[in-house]
Amino acid sequence: MLYSDTGRNWKPYHQDGNVWAFPGNINSDSVVRHDLQHPVIARYVRVLPLDWSEEGQIGLRIEVYGCPYWADVINFDGQGVLPYRFGHKKKTLKTLKDVIALKFKTSESEGVIFHGEGQQGDYITLELKRAKLVLNLNLGSNQYGSIYGHTSVTTGSLLDDHHWHSVVIERHGRNINLTLDRHLQHFRINGEFDYLDLDYEITFGGMPSSGKPSSNSRKNFKGCMESIIYNTNNITDMARRKKLEFSSAGNLSFSCVEPHTVPVFFNATSFLELPGRPNQDVFSVNFQFRTWNPDGLLLFSNIAEGRGAVQIDLIEGKVSVHINVNVTVDKRNQIDISSGAGLNDGQWHEVRFLAKENFAVLTIDGDEASSVRSISPLKLLTGEKYVFGGFVQQSFQGCMQLIHVDDQLMDLHAVEQGKLGSFANASIDMCAIIDRCIPNHCEHGGKCTQTWDNFSCNCDGTGYTGATCHNSIYELSCEAYKHLGKATGSYWIDPDGSGALGPLKVYCEMTEDKVWTTVHHDLQERFSVVSNRPEKHALIQLNYSATADQISAITGSAEYCEQFISYSCKLSRLLNTPEGNPYTWWIGRANEKHYYWGGSGPGIQKCACGIERNCTDSRYYCNCDADSKQERKDSGLLSYKEHLPVIQVTVGDIGRPGSDAKLTVGPLRCHGDQNYWNAASFITPSSYLHFSTFQGETSADISFYFKTSASDGVFLENLGNTDFIKLELKSATDVSFSFDVGNGPVEIVVRSFSPLNDDQWHRVTAERNVKEASLQVDQLPKEIRKAPSEGHTRLELYSQLYVGAAGGQKGFLGCIRSLRMNGLTLDLEERAKVTPGVKSGCSGHCTSFGMYCKNGGKCVEKYNGYSCDCSNTAYDGPYCKKDVGAFFEEGMWLRYNFTNAGNNVKDSGSRTLLSSKDPENTISDLSLKKEELSFSFSTNKAPCILLYISSFSQDYMAVLVNPSENLQIRYNIGGTKEPYNIIVDHRNVSNGQPHNVNITRIGKELTLQLDHYPPVVYTLPGPSSLQFSSLKSLFLGKVIELGKVDQEIRKYNTPGFSGCLSRVQFNQIAPLKSALRKTNISSHIHTEGELVESNCGANPQTIQPMSSATDPWHSNSGSDLPYNGQVIGGGVNRNSAIIGGVIAVVIFTILCTLVFLIRYMFRHKGTYHTNEAKGADSAESADAAIMNNDPNFTETIDESKKEWLI
Repeated sequence: MLYSDTGRNWKPYHQDGNVWAFPGNINSDSVVRHDLQHPVIARYVRVLPLDWSEEGQIGLRIEVYGCPYWADVINFDGQGVLPYRFGHKKKTLKTLKDVIALKFKTSESEGVIFHGEGQQGDYITLELKRAKLVLNLNLGSNQYGSIYGHTSVTTGSLLDDHHWHSVVIERHGRNINLTLDRHLQHFRINGEFDYLDLDYEITFGGMPSSGKPSSNSRKNFKGCMESIIYNTNNITDMARRKKLEFSSAGNLSFSCVEPHTVPVFFNATSFLELPGRPNQDVFSVNFQFRTWNPDGLLLFSNIAEGRGAVQIDLIEGKVSVHINVNVTVDKRNQIDISSGAGLNDGQWHEVRFLAKENFAVLTIDGDEASSVRSISPLKLLTGEKYVFGGFVQQSFQGCMQLIHVDDQLMDLHAVEQGKLGSFANASIDMCAIIDRCIPNHCEHGGKCTQTWDNFSCNCDGTGYTGATCHNSIYELSCEAYKHLGKATGSYWIDPDGSGALGPLKVYCEMTEDKVWTTVHHDLQERFSVVSNRPEKHALIQLNYSATADQISAITGSAEYCEQFISYSCKLSRLLNTPEGNPYTWWIGRANEKHYYWGGSGPGIQKCACGIERNCTDSRYYCNCDADSKQERKDSGLLSYKEHLPVIQVTVGDIGRPGSDAKLTVGPLRCHGDQNYWNAASFITPSSYLHFSTFQGETSADISFYFKTSASDGVFLENLGNTDFIKLELKSATDVSFSFDVGNGPVEIVVRSFSPLNDDQWHRVTAERNVKEASLQVDQLPKEIRKAPSEGHTRLELYSQLYVGAAGGQKGFLGCIRSLRMNGLTLDLEERAKVTPGVKSGCSGHCTSFGMYCKNGGKCVEKYNGYSCDCSNTAYDGPYCKKDVGAFFEEGMWLRYNFTNAGNNVKDSGSRTLLSSKDPENTISDLSLKKEELSFSFSTNKAPCILLYISSFSQDYMAVLVNPSENLQIRYNIGGTKEPYNIIVDHRNVSNGQPHNVNITRIGKELTLQLDHYPPVVYTLPGPSSLQFSSLKSLFLGKVIELGKVDQEIRKYNTPGFSGCLSRVQFNQIAPLKSALRKTNISSHIHTEGELVESNCGANPQTIQPMSSATDPWHSNSGSDLPYNGQVIGGGVNRNSAIIGGVIAVVIFTILCTLVFLIRYMFRHKGTYHTNEAKGADSAESADAAIMNNDPNFTETIDESKKEWLI
């Protein structure tokens, strides 16, 4: 359907971004009714048949329904303007509200529609720039630049089509609604002022003659306007009644002057053939064109007598002319010239080409300075025909107008009537160009580019992906990163996914039971508070690394948030308790003032010490309120998350002599993600939850997790009149996404190779937009279905959204979690509390996430997730992957007693831990048929004892480093005469590098693995027992044993092990971890010396690391990739490390010198005494002397040897 108000310059009816085709009836007498999506204003309507029944003749009956329309019209000739003056008494106009409405049509791409300004710097201007509408506003700025009020907003496109366009501007203070052709755009004006101050007048059609000099370069509007309304004043009516005076520079008329241009529209199969003047020695052609395509044939013409051709093409947005002239049979002259750039921008561009003997010139858009000339030898005679638009090579798609051939303007109406030239599939007096990037379907700042038939989105640098840049490339929260197995570090998160909020960088701390999200600000610790204001108070502003809306999204979904705040003071009161007005307060979310301090709560004007009643002066509720000259401090946590974060602190009592105040505000820390674990269990096939209608007209995304043991069921469904959207489990392996936007039902199915009803969590992600629809399940390949190039694009739904059973269909049985639709999380838990057949929450998280608990860690179910129990492992951390190790100095040792300290009663706890995971392992009297031992160590000294296990019998096990720096294992089981000895002689293990040792014994078969070398199996000798009997103690670093010790081992016992041991585990006992962490077996541990925790056992360096040049996972730490990559690790400053090392060496040298001097000075002052035990002369060692002479010593050494220097 085409329409016009003059019978010329027809415009096709557009709907959903396309030239719309209306389907008719499919029989002889039924009536098909079409309601236009938007009304059109027209005097003439044309109907173009596209297709009809092949069985009979074409025929049509049609009725058009509408209503009368009338309006005053003013024609602007581009010279004069129409001023509306505010009156003689009121020279200025100050308004809080404005409503300006008008309609315009023009063939010009530039021009000021109206303008008003004030002497205080206020202004409002509506103008056309490059055929787009631009509104410029300023309610006031100041000369210092602290208030900048200029605001500019652009809307619309291709407004130079000489068709009517409607504009409405509604302003209330700084809030603006700008409506262009029913497309509403809301924005807020910059600055701090609300009133618009205009002087004298507002002018329509251009800038006033008294305008600023800088505005003189702007063109006046040339075209027509109607129904101009300025704050209830009908400007067109006042002008018709001569209440307004038109400027003398131009002529005012009340009828719209139509342009003389006649456009012609080309599609991919069109051409326009026009006659020229043959056999002329001057080839001259000029025309205007507009298109979105970078390539296309504009003109082709054969030279007279078949001696060559002239061809003008659009190639990569540039106009190129190719001239081929046959000089002789064997010789051909070829001339190629090109000019312009980016000419496929949808704007009108003029092409002028002139060629004559030995000369050719190409000019684009009348820019003579950039004209391209050629003086190559050239001689040609014009041919008879000029073909525009195509039929050879790549055809031109777009519009042309003002076509001149041989200096004559072509009458396209005569062509249309068959009187001149010929054409095929071209539409004359119409330009059906569409800007597919207006409105912009590329979301989140994606850049839209287009061709004649399609558009595409460039999402680079946005943090989003997809056909329309709809989906975030980042996870929603730190909680989501944890359950992907990520470690503590800095990450980009996107709290609302595909919503309007952008991604932000936070620090994620993964602990055993919580995941903390930290948002930092720019205030340094112990900030010295000084006042720069006459009021003698200071305002401290905190600027966060996230916007207020982003922080609100984090706190809104968190289970708990906190922020540390501290005030150190001297003669600077804080809250002025008990009853005074506070001197200091802080402002949180929503700009609310709060008068409580850290450690207290809302509505309580107290500090933490006032709550705990331990203030230094009991008369006050804050330490600082005592007004002491001594430094005092009030600190604590603010934990009412609805008030957080702290965005500003006002400090008042700092103006007196001697006053001093220092403020510390910690980062915002939150844990838990209620959205991520928001779940519901559907327990009957007919149970469902209902929510409000899903709003996803042109862009919709749905994501959720599900787990079930059922083979089918509907996940969710929302219906319209004919439109719908549905996700369902169609079978045990198939998930279906189906919808209808008016072009017929579409179904996308993803098939899994393994059953999806395995009662484990699976993720479903579905998306539909104007370009495509997609469905993905877990990590299976995404199924994508392209949208049709023409047809409906809006999904119009009216019913409620049903999650679960709907419309008598079989509902879903199982759990659905973290259901998000267009960035919003549906609160399944809250709705399930009041819905029969549905329960809040879901269990069984370990079935899907238990694999992340490593090294024997046990997955523990929680209401909102899971955690890893590392208590029976030698590891720590949220996933039991962190090594627990310690540094041993010479003489230090650790002992773990398998029995309770101080008695001989066998301990049931040790029995359980020693049992390992093998039910066949015998535990009678702490005797074992199987041992599993693993640990890591590093040392530079040999020989030494790494680990020793003693017994009440003669059985023992020892892991040693022998004098040859090799690993040695000695096993004595069942009273054999000589212990079984294993020496790993192919590896130096005292080289300072970490080494892994894994030893497993089952019966007489012993398996040993060192580092990454293949395991080696040994068989114990025949007399050996199958049982390690009567376990007593496990030693690390040194053996301090009361009973008989193998002489070979005793030789290695002095001076003792020095180095690192880590992740020591014997069956399920982790003695070293128990010494460093409080566990249920820590009472069995005794240590000599102070253990210093170290990560020395992390990953043995047995294979040379790859260079950064060949490592595919290497990341260049110097590059700044704000949206690429997930974990952002901190780098190490090499210069700082070198300087620190030098300083450490200097300090160590000074300390050694001081020790030497002190010993020298006091060498004769006093007598050296020791409490060495009696009988040391007859004892084998000092350690044995202590054991023999201490009557209280049974199985533990309660004290270390002590010496005094007197």
